[in-house]
Amino acid sequence: MPLVPTGLRRAAAMATLSTLTLSSWPTGFAQTQPSSNMTTGSAGQMLAIEPLAPAFSLADADKAYAIWYSSTDGTAAGNDQADQLTTSGVIFLPRGLPPAGGWPVIAWAHGTVGIGDSCAPSRNPRSERDAQYLNNWLKEGYAIVATDYQGLGTPGPHAYLHSRAAAYATLDSVRATLNTKELPLGNKIVIVGQSQGAAAAFATAGFAPDYAPELKILGTIATGTPHSGRPSKDGKIAYRSSPAEQERTDPSIAYILYIAAVANQSKPRLPAEQVLSEKGLGAMKAAETTCVQQMFEVVKKEQLSWSNTFKSDFMSYYAQPFSKGQFPTLKIATPVFFGIGGADRDAPTKFQQDLAEQSCEAGTVVEAHTYPGMDHSQTVNRSFPNSRLFARKLFNGEKIAGNCVAKQETLSLR
Repeated sequence: MPLVPTGLRRAAAMATLSTLTLSSWPTGFAQTQPSSNMTTGSAGQMLAIEPLAPAFSLADADKAYAIWYSSTDGTAAGNDQADQLTTSGVIFLPRGLPPAGGWPVIAWAHGTVGIGDSCAPSRNPRSERDAQYLNNWLKEGYAIVATDYQGLGTPGPHAYLHSRAAAYATLDSVRATLNTKELPLGNKIVIVGQSQGAAAAFATAGFAPDYAPELKILGTIATGTPHSGRPSKDGKIAYRSSPAEQERTDPSIAYILYIAAVANQSKPRLPAEQVLSEKGLGAMKAAETTCVQQMFEVVKKEQLSWSNTFKSDFMSYYAQPFSKGQFPTLKIATPVFFGIGGADRDAPTKFQQDLAEQSCEAGTVVEAHTYPGMDHSQTVNRSFPNSRLFARKLFNGEKIAGNCVAKQETLSLR
């Protein structure tokens, strides 16, 4: 339900916008963070905007804004009448004058930060890794539109690893930005994401033609993409299956604890006590409000392993939440770049290579690079020399040849 009658809010916004110039904008715009969900009648409309706190900006950003915009509830199973809700995010503008038609856009989908509102990227400084990566994109001359995702930093639970919700939040952030004419951005977009955000980016590319056909999505860049991999001959998916892996303290358990925490509060509820040990339940409680880097430390301190955290098969128990992370299609209409760490344990290398191969088989133009020795995090910036060229070709209208081949093991650096 809107807090302010739509007609009054729209009239006020129009009156405010009419007084603005590009040099002064966004001073005077609705600079009050919505206290609850507001609706405009359609998704992809700017609800509020304000200068981003300098501590949360990027070194190479000329200007940075915190934004709140309307988006479609992606958890409503594709219902065209799904509720509108408020989602937050950030816009970073590069230095210099925009080219004719406006700055080309990087739609940034962030990796796991946690599920509590205090973990939202718009409320925090970027990690050193992400700051380096995003600054590099700014130096290339691209604006960055970065969603927080549904329910992260705004009312409602965070739809963690929910493909449709992440896609709608990403697409509506770009829509809202392009619909705000005072922003010098153009309708030429490359979606970029890491980890949770890589899955979001790939899903966004899949949903875009139907959900936001007016957006000119040129391609997608995904690093550390979570994927279940190909089933083995017995139909099962192996994950941390050896006895040694089961007993080892594993920080990636933090991701499953986030899934458990969300499912434990969802409707219908999946009671965590059915699958988590007492040790695991205590850590899950911490996961409700603890951001990811601190959550890794909780896992290490408690020495959580797969054997002492779970008392039954979590993959089977959480099959329904995991299913929400499935991609709408593997046949993406525009080219996809996969950056894969050769030593990635968080999103296992083989599973990512399976996704690249399956996408090739589906008919997607894929450029996949495997980086030997690189882990889940290191791959982000290690892949940039390749991904920047991929993006440059897309924005210049050049064809992406791809490197889909008959045998997966040759999908690597060339």
